[in-house]
Amino acid sequence: MKNLIAFGVALLLLWSTEPASAQQVQNTAAVTGTSKELTPAERQRLEEQYFRQARENIEKYRKGEAQLTVTDAAGKVLRNLKVEVNQLTQDFLFGNLSEEVLRPNLKPEEALKFTEMFKGLFNFTELTVKWSPYEGQQGKPEWQKLQEKLDWCKQNGVTPKGHTLGWTHTAGTPRWLLKLPADQATDLYRARIQNLVAGFKDQITMWDVVNEPVTTVPWERALKDSQNVKGEINEGTRYNVKGVTLEETIPWVENSYRWAHQADSAGDFIINEFYVIARPEVREKYYQLIKELKKRNVPVTGIGIQAHEPQDRWFSPVEVMETFDRLHEFGLPLHITEFIPQSSGKAITGSWREGTWTEETQADFAEQFYTLAFSHPAMVSIHWWGFSDRMIWLKGGGLVDREFNPKPVYNRLKKLIKDDWMTKNQSLSTDKNGRARFRGFYGRYQVVVTKPDGSQSTREFHLQENGANQWSISL
Repeated sequence: MKNLIAFGVALLLLWSTEPASAQQVQNTAAVTGTSKELTPAERQRLEEQYFRQARENIEKYRKGEAQLTVTDAAGKVLRNLKVEVNQLTQDFLFGNLSEEVLRPNLKPEEALKFTEMFKGLFNFTELTVKWSPYEGQQGKPEWQKLQEKLDWCKQNGVTPKGHTLGWTHTAGTPRWLLKLPADQATDLYRARIQNLVAGFKDQITMWDVVNEPVTTVPWERALKDSQNVKGEINEGTRYNVKGVTLEETIPWVENSYRWAHQADSAGDFIINEFYVIARPEVREKYYQLIKELKKRNVPVTGIGIQAHEPQDRWFSPVEVMETFDRLHEFGLPLHITEFIPQSSGKAITGSWREGTWTEETQADFAEQFYTLAFSHPAMVSIHWWGFSDRMIWLKGGGLVDREFNPKPVYNRLKKLIKDDWMTKNQSLSTDKNGRARFRGFYGRYQVVVTKPDGSQSTREFHLQENGANQWSISL
């Protein structure tokens, strides 16, 4: 009877002609129980409510009002002038991995095609500075390769982020480091953070400082891993955090952020974790870690959410938005740092969708996830974890195929990001006060005013969130 009543409450909400709030939808999901207890039709109706609300939130949170005033040189307002408005760039960061463009086995024409396809969709990228590949030999960091990547970013208008300064995975603790005394290894870790952050602060302002702090062992435990010691901590057991308390984790994480902040007090320092959406226990431990760091005034400035574990799971909108809202409580920006649905032909797992991961289901899930993430007011970036199927971490996870031709997911996201979520071709006219108003997505704009004699004047302006956005043109 209880389940029947709950189901009735859910249907009343789902069939209502008035859109539900995000909280109402989540409360309904909680009342109806797990998604396994819902039929496909019930899940679809619940999903439709979430996406109706998401579209409303995008209109509310991602756009702002702008006003343009046009005058002549004497300050007299000019009425009935034609004004054309087009968005040039977006403030929101849409990203992907880009480093394969500089691989030596890529032909020049392939690198050019890669760059064109990348820029057709993205304005943001993560560049790896994981310690093991970055400094495979002590004292010989590959900063020249990093600089080459940064040059590519600058040439193509792509915002870079460094990933990652601290990580107790084997990729974050080179073998030579583990042969040193613990105190010396820690001193070198501090020097690494400060050298990278200070040395590149004119080019990189955003960093993943600590990666996977609650799902990997603390720094001191990782240093006990040695190829010369029996029972070494290897990659697999570095994820064995059974019995590891936050009290053991906090010190090395706190130090990492303080060292980064000392190197660049204006830097954007993100914390990053996986299984946050799929595993409530990981989410809660992550939450409690951030809560304690905030209590200690540790300079964490953003919260990263990996969204590719389990790798073949279709996340429900319920668990996605619950995760965003829970972490939003800290008042910090949220980042989707690693997202990579696949088209491998594997079975879809989880209890929300059934079927296999094809190119079409990859596109469907990506469109849904991007819509939910972009709709949340705290979200500032979404980063895919692999661009092409030629060089990919997860089979079938690319947005383009091995020849850099677009897959359905590329075209689907391009429509969202470059068409639906940009303000283009706005034809306005100045009123009796010489003003023209519009509402648009945040970013940089080109404004073209046609003068009475038919000539045109072009300006660029920035429509900013929380900005006055009062623009003026004197002809």
